[in-house]
Amino acid sequence: MKLNKLFLSLLFVALCSTVFAQTTKELTRKKEALQREIELAEKNLKKTTNGKKLTVGQINTIKAQVRLMQEKISTINSEMKNLDNQITENTGKVHNLQSRLADLKKEYAGMIRFAQRNRNSYDKMMFIFASKDFNQAYKRIKYLQQFGQYRKKQAAYIQGTEKDLNYKIVILDKDLKQKNNLLKEQVNEKSKLDKKKGEQTVVLNQLSKQEKQFSQDIQKKKQQQAAIQRQINAEIQRIIALERKKEEDRLKEEARLAAAKAKAENRPAPVAAAPAKAKTNSEMLRSSPADAKLSDDFEKNKGSLPWPVSAGIIVSHYGAYKVGQATGENNGITYQTEEGAGVRAVFNGKVTRIGDMMGKFFILIRHGEYFTVYQNLKTVSVSVGQTVATKQNIGTAATNDGIPEVVFQVNRGGNALNPESWIAR
Repeated sequence: MKLNKLFLSLLFVALCSTVFAQTTKELTRKKEALQREIELAEKNLKKTTNGKKLTVGQINTIKAQVRLMQEKISTINSEMKNLDNQITENTGKVHNLQSRLADLKKEYAGMIRFAQRNRNSYDKMMFIFASKDFNQAYKRIKYLQQFGQYRKKQAAYIQGTEKDLNYKIVILDKDLKQKNNLLKEQVNEKSKLDKKKGEQTVVLNQLSKQEKQFSQDIQKKKQQQAAIQRQINAEIQRIIALERKKEEDRLKEEARLAAAKAKAENRPAPVAAAPAKAKTNSEMLRSSPADAKLSDDFEKNKGSLPWPVSAGIIVSHYGAYKVGQATGENNGITYQTEEGAGVRAVFNGKVTRIGDMMGKFFILIRHGEYFTVYQNLKTVSVSVGQTVATKQNIGTAATNDGIPEVVFQVNRGGNALNPESWIAR
């Protein structure tokens, strides 16, 4: 019974330690990823600080850095909370093991005293011969045998418990040192965050002095984006119209064949069926089995699509935005990445359009009823009509105000969707 309790206790300790280790590993990975993103933002920010003119890239980069630093501090806090729970848990385990060890030693001491009182063969023989009958004598022989075996087991339990206790003390000491390191890291990160917030205040003050020029720059970018968006929308509508024409031609051909068959069989021509309800754009784009399957596969990967860049940070999110007094609408998300970074397709599909706007390119890829758009490319490595695979390189990122950026969109049947719902976090 005692052996079972000890086994279950050790199993529980092992399971808890495994869960804690996994959580700690995940938090550490997240923290390291955030640090890489912070360093990338700082590297790109240095490219723009030499100019006196304030840029959208500078503001977005500093805002992103502040957000990433806050997230890193939050991750450190989670690590500390996790570690506090582990320290509390291990402290309890140390106390339990100490108590268990004391009980085992006390019980073992009693057995030693009994063994000493019956330490010679004569005493054992007298203990057996003093039995009332043969049955009791047999039981006393078995008792002495089992007692010896149990004493050996108890000695092994004591050694094992001492080993577990020493191990837990080492782990507890390690946890306490790790917590101390995390506290130092937290203080350091808060200091960096305060400094970055100071930089943000300076930039915002500078923005108020350059508001007019800045608003003009924003307006110019909005006009360029609107021109690109018109091309994208026109291409999607062209594809939809083409699919609708195919559907109409198919229905006409079916009606012609039915009429020809009726005439050959000397029957009245079939009455044309009432026109069916017009299909939606999405239904038209998935009318073929191949497109329907591709659409379904794309949907199944919602929330796990790879980023269009292998390394980067999101500096502008989907939807309405405001920078200073200037406002706008973003149909996608903007990734800041590394100079010369490759841009890749997020899913299998076919390239349907490559556009050029003021020396920069955008690529439209169709995935059944879905489309993905990749804007602000310096070079393009695919062609219209080409089939691409997930993570296949399709070009390289261009710069805006000296910072490498890629704008990414997801569209379904002509309607813009929030890409952050589709990409992996």
